[in-house]
Amino acid sequence: MFNKNIKLALTVLSMGTAVWQFIEENIGNGIMYVLLAVVFVFLYFKNEMILLAFLRLRKQDFPGAKRWLDRIPNPKGALVKKQQGYYNYLNGLMVSQTNMNEAYTYFKKAEKLGLSMTADMAMVKLNLAGIAMTKNRKRDAELLLSEAKKLDKHNMLDDQIKMMKQQMKRAGIPRQQYGGGRSGRHGRR
Repeated sequence: MFNKNIKLALTVLSMGTAVWQFIEENIGNGIMYVLLAVVFVFLYFKNEMILLAFLRLRKQDFPGAKRWLDRIPNPKGALVKKQQGYYNYLNGLMVSQTNMNEAYTYFKKAEKLGLSMTADMAMVKLNLAGIAMTKNRKRDAELLLSEAKKLDKHNMLDDQIKMMKQQMKRAGIPRQQYGGGRSGRHGRR
């Protein structure tokens, strides 16, 4: 809702008020203002709109999550680098159902900006591998799958990685054609 610089200004203002309250011996008020400053620092690093979009995604409400993300008017100015990565990651997840090319650009931006959790970065790599596989770029898909496997320290994406590897193997098997090719004098051997 607020720009990151406004959050920093509110933090400084809140800490200044806390110091003033401690000097005036209003300890309870000072503690309250320190806690308020902590909330602003938390919201500086974890944008409230992105948190609300994550909550919507947990409930499988893609339009609701998109509405929360659309409330961020200027992601580059309003978000720190990791938050920009999550902004692109969430947009990529929502767009991946309809437009693979647009999802690819969002996931690439998220990969470039970085994410704070390795499991989220593994999910980005897995999605990029799936997109590469649909574009018949097997080598890129294999590389991205191995990177996703390394990042998935708690084996949360293990089933998806195995399933994608099986799909890649099936896509790599040449299809045999039966009938039509052998007729007449050649027969069966």
